[in-house]
Amino acid sequence: MTGSDDNGEAQLRKFQKELSAGTVSLALLAVLDRSPAPMYGYQIAKTLERVGEGVLSGKQSALYPVLRNLEAGGLLDSFVEPSDAGPPRRYYRITAPGRDALRDWAAAWRATRDSVDSVLEGASE
Repeated sequence: MTGSDDNGEAQLRKFQKELSAGTVSLALLAVLDRSPAPMYGYQIAKTLERVGEGVLSGKQSALYPVLRNLEAGGLLDSFVEPSDAGPPRRYYRITAPGRDALRDWAAAWRATRDSVDSVLEGASE
């Protein structure tokens, strides 16, 4: 592998990390909105992995700061329950402001996606 290949891979990883940073919050809100019951972190991570076809999967530990930020912003709330299988679990659920944010963010995502798709149309693959 040449130096330019290494640089290209590094640039791709950087781009994917930056792209992921904004979309994970949106995806977390969507997962919790669709869930009939509150979910704990591992359940959320596995759902993202399954529904997102692996594209949104990453380190499970990386989800917790995002969940805390969403909760601090009033978009989620949480509670802790004891677990028979180990330590207590923190369960998350979406709030009414979270549903409003999900609607707005999803619209912004779709507009951005459509705009980028228009620009990319005809670009070399």
